[in-house]
Amino acid sequence: MSAAGGLIKRLLSCPAGTAGWKEFEEVCTEIFIYLFVPPLTLPARQARSYSGIDRRDAVFPNRNFDSSNNWGRLYIELRARMILVEFKNYDSADIGKDEINQTRNYLTPPLGKLAFVCGTKPPNEAAHVKRNSIYGEDGKVILFLTVDDLSEMVIMKERGEDPSNFIMDPLEKFYLQYE
Repeated sequence: MSAAGGLIKRLLSCPAGTAGWKEFEEVCTEIFIYLFVPPLTLPARQARSYSGIDRRDAVFPNRNFDSSNNWGRLYIELRARMILVEFKNYDSADIGKDEINQTRNYLTPPLGKLAFVCGTKPPNEAAHVKRNSIYGEDGKVILFLTVDDLSEMVIMKERGEDPSNFIMDPLEKFYLQYE
């Protein structure tokens, strides 16, 4: 089995909910590394703020300062110096506005204005509404990725395609749907 196939198999076999949260976070981080390092840099995992109050699941430094690739464009457009990724391995609960607001609070000026919330299921309507209000108030963009999205990007990478192109699609869709 290829490395890509192994990652997808591990991702799809993670138990949803508290039983599999650590495994889900681990394999999702490995997938982000497989997909985006380089051009991104290896992540800080469980990165805490100085006071220890905030704990971010994974933060990938983005040192692409020109617009020659998608990460450089995101750096310029959203000041995405650090790419924040939060993992939500929910089974019965929804990814709602509270989770999105928490992600918003993690996006401090040094990190920039781009985050991903990766979940075992799509966020609910309240999460989408909250995301829109966050963009309107702060210019912060929170993109939602599902297990299917992660799997598709892994397949893209295995085919020799740039999986960051996949990221641009939900970003542009978000811009089009924003109100």
